[in-house]
Amino acid sequence: MRDAPILERLEVLADAAKYDASCASSGTAKKNSLGGKGIGSTEGMGICHAYAPDGRCISLLKILLTNQCIFDCHYCINRKSSHVRRARFTPQEVADLTIAFYRRNYIEGLFLSSGIVKSSNHTMEQLIETARILREDYDFRGYIHLKTIPEADAELVHQAGLYADRVSINVELPTDAGLTRLAPDKDGRQIEGAMGGLKEAIVEAKDARRRFRHAPRFAPAGQSTQMIVGADAASDADIVGKASRLYDNFRLRRVYYSAFSPIPDASAVLPLKRPPLIREHRLYQSDWLMRFYGYQPGEVMQATGPDGNLPLDIDPKLAWALKFRETFPLDVNRAPREMLLRVPGLGVTAVNRLIAARRHRALRLDDVARLTVSITKVRPFICTIDWRPTLLTDRADLRALLAPRQEQLELFAA
Repeated sequence: MRDAPILERLEVLADAAKYDASCASSGTAKKNSLGGKGIGSTEGMGICHAYAPDGRCISLLKILLTNQCIFDCHYCINRKSSHVRRARFTPQEVADLTIAFYRRNYIEGLFLSSGIVKSSNHTMEQLIETARILREDYDFRGYIHLKTIPEADAELVHQAGLYADRVSINVELPTDAGLTRLAPDKDGRQIEGAMGGLKEAIVEAKDARRRFRHAPRFAPAGQSTQMIVGADAASDADIVGKASRLYDNFRLRRVYYSAFSPIPDASAVLPLKRPPLIREHRLYQSDWLMRFYGYQPGEVMQATGPDGNLPLDIDPKLAWALKFRETFPLDVNRAPREMLLRVPGLGVTAVNRLIAARRHRALRLDDVARLTVSITKVRPFICTIDWRPTLLTDRADLRALLAPRQEQLELFAA
């Protein structure tokens, strides 16, 4: 479809890009052109919406350079043996589309990935050329996220970071066995080696910027990755463990989880149906527990069942609290911050406000209620000057009382 109308190719390549969840634009720095010139801003059919840490919605043009691929990953709709319609853009066409969409106020940036065509190095060169045209020829100062190719030469991956705000390399699957079985063209050690190279380049660039004002930026929004959930036999414990190691080893900004979705003309080795979407949601919740609530990976794993999977009917924070009921109730007027963060129903903001408020007066249950979405979830795990959950924490049916209604779970599973 190289000669097909550009809008027809856009339809194909935007649809092909929807399976990649690692599309977010938080954490980048605003760039200004000399003299105030240049277009685009990094404040904060193919259009995806990501969210910055302050809640702003950021629109990105999310497309593939091409959905042709020489690899044959079983879970990928664009694999070599798939019979999908193929299309391809040139770097100039993607740059022109990005500028046209930006000038119409449709987008604030670009998320660009690609199938592997000809070779990993050739494809990486095409991705870099797209970013170069935007930055140098069009003086585009908007957000650019490039999906890099771990099999490409390290120097090419490094060039990508000089043009992009964020770079990412998908680890694809949480276990080496799953990767070997479902993505025989990929190598886990090679993927992590490329991620390690990006980490070192990001650290070096930040150090250089501290010493030299005009040192070049390198992926100022960091790197991220994605894991597919439910395509292989990996448990949630496997996924949580893998995510923790990735955060520790490569200083990732985010690990994204993407529930496996059955694809047309699917490989016989894949599951016949997708896992419930609530499983993906629970993994994101466990991710936040490790990143913002002080939980160690082993503690999150303690919330899993005998099969190594997180419960679907309750969130992992509540599952942990129910498993360790002897830890509660906590006195909100005296408990340290790290323990209050373990109270189901209390978020980081609520805990910070509780601590600030208790410096001035003793807190009552109504004070806590004003800082939470639902005091029902919080009450069994706290005590205040006017409330103590006598016998409530030890109730055998406490889980049933606090679990969300079945209709809400079915919405995620649909």
